[in-house]
Amino acid sequence: MRLLWCFGFAASGIFAAAARASAESSRPGLTIALDGLPRPEHLPLSLQLLVLLTVLSVGPALVIMLTSFTRILIVLSFTRSALGTQQIPPNTVLVGLALFLTVFTMAPVWRTANERAVQPYLAHEIGYREAASRAIAPVRAFMLRQASQSDLALFLKLGKLPRPKTPKDLPLHVIIPAFMLGELKRAFVMGLMIFIPFVVIDMVVATVLMSMGMMMMPPVVISLPCKLLLFVLIDGWTLVTNSVVSSFH
Repeated sequence: MRLLWCFGFAASGIFAAAARASAESSRPGLTIALDGLPRPEHLPLSLQLLVLLTVLSVGPALVIMLTSFTRILIVLSFTRSALGTQQIPPNTVLVGLALFLTVFTMAPVWRTANERAVQPYLAHEIGYREAASRAIAPVRAFMLRQASQSDLALFLKLGKLPRPKTPKDLPLHVIIPAFMLGELKRAFVMGLMIFIPFVVIDMVVATVLMSMGMMMMPPVVISLPCKLLLFVLIDGWTLVTNSVVSSFH
């Protein structure tokens, strides 16, 4: 949430600059003069609410694109599909669990952004532009750690961009899609590893039923309780959570 405030500071600065440019324009129309407001927090309350609502509207997209949410949610969805329990647990529970695991995983990143950007800005030690730059730096570092070199090279090639000398020279519009592509790859690999033991159970149950001549009985009637029993005995949700969270370290 504090990270969203930093994006809000940047958005408010852009809004103020655009409004000032509109006020200085000689073309007829509706203008909003914001002269004498050196900082975004000096905007009228109505404009602050407008900027805040704008930031909150893009908040879900930022959570999906710039954090660990995508990988966690896909792995949890694969786990439910492997169990074959249809809508149990329901989507609301999976999304809620993924969201809280995302908060837990990203806590060090957001703590760094808060200490280096939000608190100095609130103490009037830095401007909103520098606060936004400092806030995005730890998120950028997190995405670079998770993105593979092959994915980064792919988007540099697609964008016809020169090879950067250091990772700091990589633009965000290259890092973000490379990070998301890498998240999808890792999530599907983990999902495949989760699926394998449950597929083996399905095959064993189907083979036993055929050997007993019980071809009319659906294998899922026997395999589903077996998979649930195995998942409960090995404390499956704890193992899945431990694996997916540990994959970010």
